[in-house]
Parts: sequence; structure tokens; C-alpha cells
Amino acid sequence: MRDIKISVSFDMRSPEWAAPTPDLYGAAVEMAALADRVGVDQIGLMQHHGSDDGYLPQPFVLAGGMAAVTERIRFLLGAVILPLHDPVELAEQIAVLDNMSNGRVGVIFGAGYVPSEFAMFQKSLKDRAKLMDSGLEIILRALKGERFEHDGRPIFTRPLPVQEPEDIVMVGGGVPASARRAAKFGVGFGPMKGELVDLYLSECERLGHKPRTYFRPVPGMPMAIHLCEDPDAGWDAIAPHAVHVITEYAKWAEQEGEASNSPFKGLTDPAVLRKAGLFAAWTPEMLLEKAREMPGGNIGFQPLLGGLSPEEGWKSLRLLEQVMSELKETIGS
Repeated sequence: MRDIKISVSFDMRSPEWAAPTPDLYGAAVEMAALADRVGVDQIGLMQHHGSDDGYLPQPFVLAGGMAAVTERIRFLLGAVILPLHDPVELAEQIAVLDNMSNGRVGVIFGAGYVPSEFAMFQKSLKDRAKLMDSGLEIILRALKGERFEHDGRPIFTRPLPVQEPEDIVMVGGGVPASARRAAKFGVGFGPMKGELVDLYLSECERLGHKPRTYFRPVPGMPMAIHLCEDPDAGWDAIAPHAVHVITEYAKWAEQEGEASNSPFKGLTDPAVLRKAGLFAAWTPEMLLEKAREMPGGNIGFQPLLGGLSPEEGWKSLRLLEQVMSELKETIGS
């Protein structure tokens, strides 16, 4: 049986020329309620800091609001940039959110890569690996209810989460070290590259750890699908927002010094971006056709992509609602 998830994600970007931030946040909570009702598998909430367009800096807060209007859908927060934050506070946020949602939370922790974010939080990029390891240790021990000391710091947190901590915490990343780290700590794995899953599974076996939640990205699927009745008109509606998102990611890659290797390089022309397939404007019929061919992976929607107007985002979600039963049947879930 194919393992295919249907997700709706939000980054809450709101450039000056796009929909106002308060409108986007209000719509996001209402959209979460719809996604829950129609059978979407998960809601993805991202995190970055200090972005001019307001990229979501506090996914735990937004997830709490969404948890209050949903009953069954899971939340996947990530990547939460662990080296920037106090792991004790993160453990508390996880536990509270897991209780608010009655055990519907997963958190992917990433090492981060944007220098300006590390500067703002007075952290060094050179310390990423060390901060990831110590942070994961503290979070897992705290969520298990331990009272302990770490580097002379007394730690004790309550409440405890509903789920086992190892079923909440995941490590993200695009390098082999991330797969090894996830296996070492006995937690889940959310890689950027599907081939890293094999390394994660082999490391879990070598260490005698039970593999936890993981997913294998499938090449060729868009980052975000916008459902519409006319693909050309639908693309015209999302194109400036998709270009904005790609442009901003490219800027971060440039900060990191990886501009030449960036997958977003040269995609600021809407026609080129459309051909690249990172974003797609499909009719429901096109969605079903693509879903039949998928070996696995994620069918993802971003109804507020790059500050897209809620009105346009609702059009996409209403079409998803209409076709959801057939889509679920097609993917065999």
C-alpha cells in the first residue's frame, strides 16, 4: 500500500503588496478547521525569524489556536530551529500543545542555516551540532518527566505530553549527519532527501533503536498545489506569490554562501518557475491523475502561499473538499 499524506501548510508570509497579516492569521485558523473536517491528514507550520514579510516565527502559538478548532488532524511543526532556542522552553511548549491537541503534535527540529537568525539570537553557526545534541537530550529527558541537571542547570518541567516524547520529536535535515542524529536519539526523521531514510533505518537497526515516525520525500511533486478550474488563470493568481517565496529562499541561500548550489537559483521568472514544477496550478481532475501515479510522499497545499489572498486560497480548499473522497479512494487511504 502506498504511503501518501495530504497536508495543508502555512508559512504566514505577508509581503507589503499582499494580503494583510491579520487577515491571513484569521483565515489560517478557519482553514485549519475545514482541513480537519474534510479529512486532510496534517497541518504543517513552518518557522523562521526576522523575515521582512513576517514568515511565521512562533508555530506553537498558531498551532494552539488551530488545536482549539480541530479534533483529529495532526500538526507537524518544522523545521523548528533548535539551536536558536532554550530547549527547556521548547519542551514546555511541546507538552502544553500536545495536551491542548490531545496528542496530535509532531515537531521537526532543524539545525538552521541563516546567519542573520543566529546573529539575532546571539548564537554561533559553528555551534549548531553541539546545540542540536544538547537540546535534543534536554527536551527528551524533560518530556519524560525527569528531574535532572544539565551543565549545572536544574531542569524539571510539567505537564507531561500525551504522546511518548520519541513519537513527537523528529530530526530534520539534508545531510547524513541528520539521519545519524535521529537514529542516535531514537526519534523520528524528516529528511529533505528521500535517500537519507535508508541510512536512518540502518542506523536504527545498528543501535537497536525502534524507528519512529519518518517520511520519504518523493521527487517531482510540487511544494504546493493550488486547485483551480482553469490552470492558466490559477497560475496567474499564485505566480507573484510563488516568485516571492522563491526569491526570499534564494536570499537565505545567498547568506549561507550556497547561492551557486541553491535549487531556487534562476527561478524568478514566473514562466520558468511554472515549468520547474515547484508550485502547480491544477484542476481537481489533474490532481487525481497525478495522485494515481504517485508511489508515495506528500500531496501538499499552501492556501495562503506567500500572502495569497484568503479569497483565492478558499477557492482552492473548496475544490479540495469537493474531490477529497475521490482523492482518498485514489491514494488508497
